[in-house]
Amino acid sequence: MFASSLSNLRRCMRPTLTARCFSTSPQTVSLDGMFKTHLLETGPANEVETTKEELWSMYELMYTMRRMEITCDNEYKARTIRGFCHLYDGQEAVATGIQTAFDAEDKWITSYRCHCVALARGAAISEIVGELFGVKTGITQAKGGSMHMYMKDAGFYGGQGIVGAQVPVGAGLAFAQKYKAELAGHPNQMNVAVACYGDGAANQGQIWEAANMASLWKLPMIFMIENNQYGMGTSIDRHSSITEYYKMGNHIPGIQVNGNNVLSMKEAVRYAKEWAGSGNGPIYVEAKTYRYHGHSMSDPGTTYRNRDEINHMRSTSDPLGYVKELLVSLGFADEAEIKELEKNIRKMVQSEVLKAKESPRPNPETDLMEHVYATSLEPNAKSEYPAHIRMPNYEKSFWADGKMD
Repeated sequence: MFASSLSNLRRCMRPTLTARCFSTSPQTVSLDGMFKTHLLETGPANEVETTKEELWSMYELMYTMRRMEITCDNEYKARTIRGFCHLYDGQEAVATGIQTAFDAEDKWITSYRCHCVALARGAAISEIVGELFGVKTGITQAKGGSMHMYMKDAGFYGGQGIVGAQVPVGAGLAFAQKYKAELAGHPNQMNVAVACYGDGAANQGQIWEAANMASLWKLPMIFMIENNQYGMGTSIDRHSSITEYYKMGNHIPGIQVNGNNVLSMKEAVRYAKEWAGSGNGPIYVEAKTYRYHGHSMSDPGTTYRNRDEINHMRSTSDPLGYVKELLVSLGFADEAEIKELEKNIRKMVQSEVLKAKESPRPNPETDLMEHVYATSLEPNAKSEYPAHIRMPNYEKSFWADGKMD
């Protein structure tokens, strides 16, 4: 079953063009065979129009994601990053497709594999990597680490450390979207919320509960399953009795999409956003993708799969390779231009990492309890500091009066 799943994922990865013209004018690209639907009379379009600007922007974001995650891998091995670290390389098309289809008012929450979502939503690399380094300029000021990045102003409500825990919160975000739209007098023109989770989380009970409430209340919610073929180290056919995850909502409609094809991802999310935002209720989207690294940095990723499988996926279904080939075949860019872009991104990533390394560490006495206790319930209320903060080394504990007990 798993070999068949990978075969289907690789199918149609090469771009099929209905027009070929070496110019900067919009071009039409076929997405035939990229989608399957469940309980939908219509579905995503089988061909889409794209431009040089769109593809170039997509490749720039995806290559930046890739370089950032490879850099995080190197820094972790150098022990400048500690603790949990879950990398996203191989799945870049999923986050990029969502971001391209979304607008600023749509809300997004995801799992602990969240670095690249933060990047897509506008975070600086120095903020993301700085959070991994534990410096004060990190995206959550060194309080969240790899799994808990957060950007409320950008509509990104973070990564969640508990498997599947983000999905009920995502349903709450969708409830807020519906509530605001009804107050504004346009109940069938809603912004949406998406909750991303992996195939390993898909059978969590809290997801079923969230789906039930979302269906009852017709919430503008996208349940996004990033099916990277393995729940930690267990293949999908061994950990789930249902492997067609887009059908898991039962009566809730669903779409399966080639998650390694960024144009297919954009089109699937565009359709899902329109469906859910028009008052039809929630929708499931299964993005079939693949992660190159192990589940986390503590997992070599080769004990339950072999290197030949990983290399084969890299050579036949790489998300970046698809966009790169499309840019060249449509005449939007040549190899030299793409190599120059990649060179500039590598330099930029290294510069951002150095910037993060030069940032100060938090001060436990002034920063540790910031944004934990508030002096009031008013917006932007000042933080309240407890009289005593117990540190791992008791002699280094903090007392407001400067004295030990």
